[in-house]
Amino acid sequence: MKITRFQFNMLPVNCYVLWDPDSRECAIVDAGCYYSKEEETLAHFIDDNQLVVKYLLATHLHFDHCFGNAFVARQYGVKLMASRDDEFLLPYMAQQAQIFGITFKGEIEPIGQYIGHGTTFTLGQEEMQAIAVPGHSPGSLAFYAPESGFVLSGDALFQMSIGRTDFPGGNHRQLIESIRKNLLTLPPETVVYPGHGPDTEIGLERNDNPFL
Repeated sequence: MKITRFQFNMLPVNCYVLWDPDSRECAIVDAGCYYSKEEETLAHFIDDNQLVVKYLLATHLHFDHCFGNAFVARQYGVKLMASRDDEFLLPYMAQQAQIFGITFKGEIEPIGQYIGHGTTFTLGQEEMQAIAVPGHSPGSLAFYAPESGFVLSGDALFQMSIGRTDFPGGNHRQLIESIRKNLLTLPPETVVYPGHGPDTEIGLERNDNPFL
């Protein structure tokens, strides 16, 4: 499976396109595109690589990861897939953004399909699975592709850091426990693609992350 990263909006968020080079099926994860130019960048990539959007996935439902959900859902006829435990955040997107002095423009896309720990997806012949990592938000999920050897950690685990827990529903102790139980137990060579910032590896975080 191939993975391409885009950095969208003013925070900036890592938006990932996961795609199978044979079937051309793809998943868009954390569609944070805020500006029309960012929407165009994502659409051009999909078109240029002749990809078929199969999934719209959210690691969690904080505003900065959700700016582009309505665009992707409308453009490609897919439903937003996210955890039921984060659904309570949707009506407060504008308030979330306002804290950072940002206007949430456009539509708020509802969850079209609930997913959770153990949910599996296929792109071509390869399977990936959702892993629950609550703490940054109650419904935070990571997406693991064991055959390709990478995990998308959302805002749970970063390079030598972890997600903040001062937003509604955040829980520091729960975040530490879920990372240790559900992420650090992955093979040490697993590449971690976080919701912000550069990638890292499970082994490095297990050994050196000062928060863990």
